Amino acid sequence: MKKLSILALSAFLFAVSCKESKTDNASTSTEQAVAEQKGETYTVNADSSLVKWTGYHKGGLNPRFGIMKTSGTLTLDGDNLTSGSLSADVNTLVTDPASVDPAQSEGKTSADLDGHLKSADFFDVAKYPTVKFEITKVEDLAAGTESKTEGANKTVSGNLTIKDKTVNVTFPAKVVVANGKAELTSKFTINRQDWGLAYGAEGDPKDWMISQEVDLELHIVATK
Repeated sequence: MKKLSILALSAFLFAVSCKESKTDNASTSTEQAVAEQKGETYTVNADSSLVKWTGYHKGGLNPRFGIMKTSGTLTLDGDNLTSGSLSADVNTLVTDPASVDPAQSEGKTSADLDGHLKSADFFDVAKYPTVKFEITKVEDLAAGTESKTEGANKTVSGNLTIKDKTVNVTFPAKVVVANGKAELTSKFTINRQDWGLAYGAEGDPKDWMISQEVDLELHIVATK
């Protein structure tokens, strides 16, 4: 019986450690030089653009998800994206109520999670109210590259700054330019600890219960 219990526990732990991937894994490097602006500047429509985020408990369990509004500019040379600067206002972070069941969260609601994420435990919006992304390179997606972003046609690299840490991230994206409008969409995964986003001190059991993976979905709409 004891042996069976151990096997059952092992199988359970293996199962919860395997979150089905619906996003691309972003590659990371040190901060890079920001791309030179070449072409026309398009202004991001804050009402049509957003960043969707999804966090998990260990093993991909109990996903929590929501949005942040974003603003900024994209620069295009003809139909080619050459540079861009985006800024997401962390104060606009909203957790979708559908992702938080108070009955299973000790009575806590999505609004409670909003407050916790904005506190010094995580984003510390009082000191760091924005998340910034500055494009460093845009290339055609290499032939044969598989991506979770449907219709991906570019590889975008940029400096992502969260709190006081900047890391360069690279991910596939779909960029479409038509009729004076540019759209950039992508969905990729980052490791929050690359930016020092941890709950409590290093090794704190509270932090261990939260997956290091955070999924981001970008939908950016910019017009001339």
